[in-house]
Order: sequence, then structure tokens, then C-alpha cells
Amino acid sequence: MTFPVLPYFPADTAICPKLSLVGQVIIPFVPGTTTTESVTKYSTAAHYDVNLDYTSTTVDEKTIDQLLQLYNKGVHNVFAPAAVASTIASKIPNARLVFKVNTVAEAAALKAHQVALTSAPPSADALKQLSGKSVFVFFAEAAPVPTSIPSWIKSGATVVIKASDVTTNYDSPAPGKTPLIDYIIPALTTDRADGLYATVVTNPYDQALGLVYSSKQSIAEALKNKAGVYQSRTRGLWFKGATSGNTQSLVGIDADCDGDCLKFIVEQTGAGFCHKSTTSCFGNIKGLSGLETVLQDRLRNAPVGSYTKRLFDDEKLLSSKIREEADELIDARSKDEIAWEAADVLYFVLARCVKSGVTLEDITKNLETKSLRVTRRKGDAKPKYAAETERRDAEKKAAAAAALRAERIIGPNDRIIMQRVNADTSSAQEVAACLQRPIHTSADIMSLVVPIVERVKQEGDKALLDLTAKFDHVVLDSPVMKAPFPASAMQITDDVKKAIDLSFNNIWKFHEAQMKKDTLVVETCPGVICSRFARPIEKVGCYIPGGTAVLPSTSLMLSVPARVAGCKDIVFASPPGKDGKLTPEVVYVAHKVGAKCIVLAGGAQAIASMAYGTESIPKCDKIMGPGNQFVTAAKMFVSNDSGALCGIDMPAGPSEVLVIADKYADPEFVASDLLSQAEHGVDSQVLCIAVDLSEKELDALDDAVDEQANKLPRVEIVRKCISHSTTLQVKSYDEALALANQYAPEHLILQIKDAEKYVDQVDNAGSVFVGAYSPESCGDYSSGTNHTLPTYGYARMYSGVNTATFQKFVTSQTLTPEGLKSIGKAVMDLAAVEGLDAHRNAVKIRMEKLGYLPRHR
Repeated sequence: MTFPVLPYFPADTAICPKLSLVGQVIIPFVPGTTTTESVTKYSTAAHYDVNLDYTSTTVDEKTIDQLLQLYNKGVHNVFAPAAVASTIASKIPNARLVFKVNTVAEAAALKAHQVALTSAPPSADALKQLSGKSVFVFFAEAAPVPTSIPSWIKSGATVVIKASDVTTNYDSPAPGKTPLIDYIIPALTTDRADGLYATVVTNPYDQALGLVYSSKQSIAEALKNKAGVYQSRTRGLWFKGATSGNTQSLVGIDADCDGDCLKFIVEQTGAGFCHKSTTSCFGNIKGLSGLETVLQDRLRNAPVGSYTKRLFDDEKLLSSKIREEADELIDARSKDEIAWEAADVLYFVLARCVKSGVTLEDITKNLETKSLRVTRRKGDAKPKYAAETERRDAEKKAAAAAALRAERIIGPNDRIIMQRVNADTSSAQEVAACLQRPIHTSADIMSLVVPIVERVKQEGDKALLDLTAKFDHVVLDSPVMKAPFPASAMQITDDVKKAIDLSFNNIWKFHEAQMKKDTLVVETCPGVICSRFARPIEKVGCYIPGGTAVLPSTSLMLSVPARVAGCKDIVFASPPGKDGKLTPEVVYVAHKVGAKCIVLAGGAQAIASMAYGTESIPKCDKIMGPGNQFVTAAKMFVSNDSGALCGIDMPAGPSEVLVIADKYADPEFVASDLLSQAEHGVDSQVLCIAVDLSEKELDALDDAVDEQANKLPRVEIVRKCISHSTTLQVKSYDEALALANQYAPEHLILQIKDAEKYVDQVDNAGSVFVGAYSPESCGDYSSGTNHTLPTYGYARMYSGVNTATFQKFVTSQTLTPEGLKSIGKAVMDLAAVEGLDAHRNAVKIRMEKLGYLPRHR
């Protein structure tokens, strides 16, 4: 339990080392001025936990970036006005925030866990309304009335007060200053008749040195002298080490959760804490801190020529031993080997630290700072062996080429054209780089997604409503719209209704033709009949993204095959608009297919609600649908959670198209196909493989792309997408198809002469669009094929959504006596080989009763 006082240090105020005993500090945050040094001078030099006071009523992206850096440097909390805190929370995942408000009523209305009252609460009882919240009474400008402090603290509040108004001099405080002890005692309780407080003394590594007792006076003296001072039950005040010389420097003071046990954190000098000259009253301390003490002694006293002395004096030897032991740890396999080699690594690493004056406390402080980061490093390893240098250089060259394309910026006055790469004149690495997709760091994404999924799993509807308010900025009364859906929610024009109806019918026809209705029956041996039959998945979830585009077509592509397959319950999920309403076209499709309900949410939280179910949302057996990397991560997570028992259709990445075009292709057609994909989003993948095109023909393609792009409403999205898109020049159709199969695109468009005859060469693609008059748009909406397709190269092993996606297939077998005779001996022999006697016996008993084997009693 941190003590309930938070000293406020105005800018450029000198650090007060004695106040660091409370363990925390708050400093003003000035956008553009407060630096990481402003934080580390408190956190590193004086071991404060640093908080920031955000005083402005506005926040911009530049300030958000600055706050992100400070969070990553170990800032514990940012105190900010409620509106600003909400904005920061929406921009910085896992931001630690205290919402500043004026009154108890405002604080109670907030869903925030941490609140700060900027005006004095009317009474301590008023704070009871904030039960369950971490409460700060904020006095950064004027000092509070001293008589109010105890009641606020007893009610669980922390008092924020100017550091200059606090003193450790308790017996003769200067006018206007409140002794620090007056903030500490109200937080403590004791059931002892003598009023003393049980006190555990530890070193900075939380290892217990002994048990003593404290009084108000001894605590006050300890704070004043920043030393170990306790209350002897027989001799009065006890200044530790005053006679023995085994003194203690007080590093910190804390209390347990109930306030009935103190903890003094000290740095012990001399022989040790115990009067028996041991490190602690429980004997000498072992482990890493014990090893540190031994190494520190050897640094001072090791004999010249000894191995330890050589380690400290010879930097090359010590560095070599660290590398050697690290390699041996990597190669270790058994538990005992790993433990042995890990101990060696720790020994030499700690020797390196002791030699450089680095303590375990310094390392611990760095680890604590790293644990407070709100963003994570990639954690990429550096090249390790010289033999790998050549291969790594080649990889770096390809990555640099990919990065160069990714960094290409098309300005508002620049032509919107794709980069050209000639396969004949480029290296194999440069050509391969053209087919690379952006790398997504799944660990970073999962660290954001998993807490969202777990919260929905635990809190259900409440979590879903809170997360929709946070991410979609919409406050809803219910997270679900249940059938029958109101007519007012599906107001669409007659033209759109006809378009949906036509698309619905075509999708139905194509997917009904895929339906496996007949039972497959095969007699594998005389009397052995094997069969396979389809059954619909009972409850399915259809995720329809929102974001930069409205996608009612996705609702058709997911729900129509589900209805064709005979799924009993169809659940939609789609994020609401800013007005809290769903896209009316999506609601109309839901009505048309007989969906059970629509979840009014997007992102990972929508996936979690369908995977686990909530109070109002039915649990689904399988979830289908595209989405961003957060949706994909959530789908992958729930599919691997045996507690969810929920399948998914496929992994997915950004949407993509690859167009193969030759000199017979109309450049305007090719440009339109490329741009129809580019407008999906800035991370869409757009590639063109140009077969034997001249520079003049390539220029015509560029002209068509630029002219059409500048007429599009989503030109800014297109501009960013095209900036990392490539036209790859090749000489032959075979080379083009080989590269296409290597890339495995979501959409493959063949705008080449005699396109039909090349379809047989396509091995990896989500869907193929054959010939000049087969634009990808038709497959997206109305031709009948499905547009929910594998992306990011997953077309090598996944199919697009189809009728079978919504089915599972059950096998059965029926054996007659003749059938058992046909295969019985083979079954018995194989069971015997595997040592499964019960398996063998199940056949043996039957064959004996049928007279195929002699009975053995």
C-alpha cells in the first residue's frame, strides 16, 4: 500500500531526498517542454514513482506522442481533466490515467477507476460514494486544512499537496508546513494495547531482515533522519546501529493492505541486521543479493592473480565468459543442464555489474520502468555468427528495397503512379521484395487484444458497452439488436434493394450448387460400408467490418451460404455509426436471411462476444468474416482457446489484388481494377505484373491510373496505397504465373490474350477473374462467387468462404459379420503391435462368437 500522500513538485523545484521515502511524486506536465530527463531525475536519482499533472484542457497528436514517450520511460499516472483523460485513453492503449473532476458527484458518474477531486470533499462520508475507486484529494495550489487530512486518509483517499508544504521535521515544523508523519499515522491501525505497530524490515530486494516495532515518535524520527529508528518495547526509542555501528539508511517506508503492519526498506551497513552478526535474524541472505555481497567483497579484497581478480581486471576475459556461458545455456536441453548453465550466466553477468558499480537495485529499477511501457519493442535479435553475415546482408538488401517502396510518398501535387521494377535487370532479392507483404508484429497486437477479449469474457454486456463507448465513441443502451428488426432500421432505396436482391439470388444459386446433399457410401471390403454426410454448423457468427467503408456486401457473402447450409442461428456483428445506428443495408440483409440478432460492436470485442456469448448475445460455434489485424488476432486467439470451443473461417490480412496484363489489355481497364482495390485502405496490396510491355505501354497505364485516381472521392487513401504499390515487368506469361503463384493473391485478374487457357496454371489464389470483362468488383458483389477470401498469402492453404465453411462432415461405418471377418484379423494384429489389448479384445470377442476364431477360456 503506497502511503496516502503525493507530494507535488512545481517545475524546476529542487528534489527533496527525504520526501522520497513516501515513494511517489507528481510534477507538472508542459507540452513540448517536459522531457524524459524531467522524469528520470526523480525516478532514478531519488527513486520516486513519477506522476504527471496535465493542466491544459486540450490535447493534440504531438502531445499524445510526447506522453507516450514519457509513459515508456516509467511514468506511473497522468492526472488530467476528465475530457482530456478520455481522449488520451482512446489514443494510448493501457494508458494509466487519473481523471480530474471538481466534485464527488462527477467522480461517481465516471467509469474511471482513478479519480482526483480538485476541490475539497464536503466530508469524509461523501467519499464513501466512491467505494472501489482510487481517490486523490488534489491540493496542488493551496494547502488543505490540517484537521481534514486524517478523515480523508481514513476514508481511503490520497492527499496531493505541494512538496513545500510538507516537512519531515515533526517536533518544530515551520509555519504553514504539515509534518509528514501526520499523513502516515491516519493510514495505520494496531490492536496492541501499547499502541505499537508491527514492522517488517527488508533490504531493497524485499528480503526480510527482521521484525521490530514502531511508534508514532519512532516513525517520525526515522523520517526526519532517513534512518532505521524503531521503538523498543523495553528501552524506548532505538536508533539502529547507534552502539554497534551496524547502521541503516532508510530507503522507503510502506504498509500492508490493512494498514496494520509497516515495512521499512533499508540499506544495511556493517556486520548485518541481527545482533548475532548475520545478515538477517533468519540467517545470512542467499540468492542473487547474497552473491552480489560476495562479489562486492571480492572486488575489494580478491588476491592478485586469483581467477576472480582476473575477471574484474580483464574486460576481454569477462566478456568472453559471458558469451561462452550464454551459448552453453542456449545449447542446454535437460532441466538440470539449463539450471546449471543459467547459474553460470548469472554469476558472470553479476560480476560484470559489480565491476561497473551497477547494483541489483539498479537492475530492478530498470525492469520496473520497462514493465510500465505502454508500447513494446519488437525484440529482434542482432546477427550472431560471422558465417551468417552474407545471408543476412542479402536479406537486408531485400528489406531495404521493400522499405524504400513503403517510404515512397506521393504528395498532393505528384502524379499517382505505381513504382516500376524490371525483373530482368533487378536482383532476385529485389524481385522477391516486390512480393513481400508488410510485417505485422502479432505479439504487440496480441498484447492489446487479449485484455479486451478477457474483459468481454468476464464482464459480458457491460464490457461490450464500455468498449463500444471507448473505441466507437457511441453510448448504447443495449449491445444487441434482436429480430424481428424494425422497418425504421432498414430504410434503403428501391435501387439498392433490387441490387441486394439480385446479388442475394446469384450468391444463393452458386452456393446451393456446392451443397453436399447426398451421403457418400463406399463398400471398402465385403460387408464393410463406410459413409460420409454433411451437417450444418448450428450457430454461426458473421462479422461485418465498418471503418473506412460500409460493407453490406460482406453480410451477403457470409450469411447467404450459412442459410443455404441450413445453419440454425445466424448472428451478425457490425460496429454502429456515430449516431449509434447500424448500416440499414446490413440490417436489411440480416432480415432477409433470418438472422437471430445483430451485435452492435466491432473489433476484438465483437469477436469475443460471439465466441464466448454474453447475457444477451448467443455463443457461436464458428465465426466468419474479414477485419483488421485486431479482428484477425482476436479470431486466432479464440480459435486456440479450448474454453471458447469456437472455430473460424481463416486468418486474414489487408485486402489485395494482383493483375497480370499484357499489350492486348486496355490500360483503362487495368487501372480501374488496380484502383478498385487501392481504395479499400492505405494498407491494401496492389500489384501489376506487366508481360512484355514497352515503356510507352507502361506510361499509358500510369496515365490511366493517375487520371482515374484523381477523380475518386477516396483519392487520399488511394494516394497512400499506390505509394507502396509496384508494377513488375516480366518477359513471359509463364514467368508472370509463377510469380503470381508465389505471391498467392486474394484476387488474381488475368487481363491477357486467351486468358482462359492460363487458368489451369493458377495454383494459389483466392478467386480468379478471367478476361477483360471480368472486373473484381463483380465478384465482390453480384456474380455469385464469394468475396471473403484468404489474404496475406494464405491462399496457399486456405479456400475462400463457401457452403462447406458452414458445414461439418460426419463419417460412419457399418460392419456385417462378413465385414468383421474381412478386416478383423488386420485390426487385431495392428492393435497388438500398438500394445492396445482392449482394442484387440473388442474384435476378438465378436469373432469368437461368430465362429471365426476358436474360443479360449
